[in-house]
Amino acid sequence: MKAAIILLFALATSTLFSQQIFKKKQNLLGSPFEITVVASDSIQGYYYTDLAIAEVKRIENLISDWIPTTQISKVNQNAGIAPVKVDQEVFDLVERAIKISSLTSGAFDISYASMDKIWKFDGSMTTMPTPEVIKKSVERVGYQNIILNPKEVTIFLKNQGMKLGLGGIGQGYIADKIKVLLQEKGCKSGLVNVSGDINTWGKQPDGKLWTVGIVNPLNKNKVFATFPLDESAVETSGSYEKYVTFNGKRYSHIIDPRTGYPASGIISVSVFAKQTELADALATGIFVLGVEVGLDLVNQLKGIGCIIVDDKGAIHVSKNIDIKKYQ
Repeated sequence: MKAAIILLFALATSTLFSQQIFKKKQNLLGSPFEITVVASDSIQGYYYTDLAIAEVKRIENLISDWIPTTQISKVNQNAGIAPVKVDQEVFDLVERAIKISSLTSGAFDISYASMDKIWKFDGSMTTMPTPEVIKKSVERVGYQNIILNPKEVTIFLKNQGMKLGLGGIGQGYIADKIKVLLQEKGCKSGLVNVSGDINTWGKQPDGKLWTVGIVNPLNKNKVFATFPLDESAVETSGSYEKYVTFNGKRYSHIIDPRTGYPASGIISVSVFAKQTELADALATGIFVLGVEVGLDLVNQLKGIGCIIVDDKGAIHVSKNIDIKKYQ
């Protein structure tokens, strides 16, 4: 669940400015996608937005595990059988994902797709799965069993039944790639929002930075802080709409891939970074790690900021964020 962020725009489409804002919204990757660019006219504006949408589709056809013909699907289909040669960009993305898995002690793990789907968050669950079933559900998960061969540019999943799912990093990667592509094509300012994975560059037509408002999910009508984004990215992961409750304890739809149990204690994590890809993966990892361990990790990472809302509604921030400055 990606939400709890509100985009705050200057309404700058009048003739007072030589540059104008152009937006395009579409449902892509099974989620809402929005591209916003600043351009001199509609021809240029929609040229940039069309480029962005084409880039989403290009990458989706490389890394989606839902489309059976993608390279990631081929890797999954050959789990325990044979290595699969992939494009360098797919190889590099998986390699970076493994590094973040190691950094988060496996709280983020792209082999999470190997988990048995024993938890349901559609209201149909009436009892918790047994400890035995939960333990068995993660038997095939483990980033340590993803074997990379840089010389041959191949990916091999050591065990049959293993699967890679890049949902926890792929949307952020797409946002970064769109930013780079549009900058190369001459777009000097824009904002890409891939289902809550937001990356920005340049400024709005009135000269102001792009700005996001962070919302406490327990009080959605109130923005508790607004942050200008200066050539930077933000991603929010939340569990405030998808969860189950057993014996008075709230379990989120974000599952700890190490244990098979849903993460608890946090309802929202917002991560600020220069790359959306990193913010995306870290937000998932922090959600699983919990408030204390998650903040400790962020405080050791240069250039990364974090805001956590716990399940009591309390707000926790990393050392490099002065929340009062933005309220």
